[in-house]
Amino acid sequence: MPRVVVIGGCGIVGSVAVRTLASFDDFDEIIIADINEEGARERAAEIGADTCSALVVDAGVPDSIKNAVEGADVVLNCCGPFYKYGPIVLKAVIEAGIDYVDVCDDFDATKKLLQMNVIAEEAGVTALTGMGSSPGVANLLAKFCADHMLDEVDSIDILHAHGGEPNEGPAVVAHRIHSMLADIPMYLDGRFTTVRYFEESGHALEEDVDFHCVGTYRCYPYPHPETITLPNYIDCQRVTNLGCVIPTEYYDLIRGIVKLGVVEEEPINVRGQEVVPRDFTIAYIISRRDEILEEVGFGTQRGCLKITMKGTAEGKPHQFDFSLASEGQSMGEGTGIPAAIGALLMQRGKVSGRGVLPPEACINPLEFLGLMQEYLKLDDVTGEGSPLIIESIDHEGNTKRIDL
Repeated sequence: MPRVVVIGGCGIVGSVAVRTLASFDDFDEIIIADINEEGARERAAEIGADTCSALVVDAGVPDSIKNAVEGADVVLNCCGPFYKYGPIVLKAVIEAGIDYVDVCDDFDATKKLLQMNVIAEEAGVTALTGMGSSPGVANLLAKFCADHMLDEVDSIDILHAHGGEPNEGPAVVAHRIHSMLADIPMYLDGRFTTVRYFEESGHALEEDVDFHCVGTYRCYPYPHPETITLPNYIDCQRVTNLGCVIPTEYYDLIRGIVKLGVVEEEPINVRGQEVVPRDFTIAYIISRRDEILEEVGFGTQRGCLKITMKGTAEGKPHQFDFSLASEGQSMGEGTGIPAAIGALLMQRGKVSGRGVLPPEACINPLEFLGLMQEYLKLDDVTGEGSPLIIESIDHEGNTKRIDL
């Protein structure tokens, strides 16, 4: 009886992953493992599949993790923030000897996960890290383009904008704050380096980007893992990751508070009560979000992931733009569906190698896209085929859309 355990399975991303897994027959048991027992049981009931059940797990306690994953064939980790929980969960799962998939989008956590490569190999475990949208789908589209569309790759620029989701949890806002405070990794001029969000090194990369179905928005350096993994598998001179949250008014609120420095994790005394500034900041940002969305008349949630690849084709400069645009689809769907597809590929033996690996190192992009199409039934979703838009721009600036 194949079993998958989804840690963080009643969260925004985990819920979508569970629902996606339940639509396939690969697993006889889908365990929604979460510290929120009531929420996990409610999610299992909502999905309504006989295969789904709930289990309590504390992602910060190794023994709790090992108890939860016992007997599983695959563990899918959707519990963030990953800089806090990712290494703890992966280490426990490796020690349990179980194959693993996650949606880790924190570069520093990714570095720690990759450092577990040897112990995962020795345990005979395959650990696929970063199998969401960015990272995840972005990595696989870049790999496909490098292998099949460009003769040589000069640069890979990963760009994303999204906003308006019905719900936004503390882990999401904490991730954004963490992203603005980090030494942000980039691969520039053929070498690994870092930039700072609020300093000149970061300002130099800022760019106004036109996103399909979303609009034109200013994008800023984001510390996602693609910039530290893709250069190891694609020969190029540049890999960047830039992004933003929409509407701009909401993102500016977050940027402003972080720049002011109200993000310390050490408690301070406020009128006789101990208050953690970062906890207050996260709560305040979330409390203002719906009001801002209403004030600007934002409307339906929407987003776009764009990958721009530049290089040469047939000896001449060429550019390919890949855009995955959505209206009405949440960030949870954009991340949770690819994560579930990764877990399905793992169960089907389609993830190659042992150790801790990013998507571009161990997944055939066409197998992933084929399974994604099977789930989404793309012709029915868009009426025009795939929601993946590919534009080819030749050395004379001529643009045309092409099919994958």
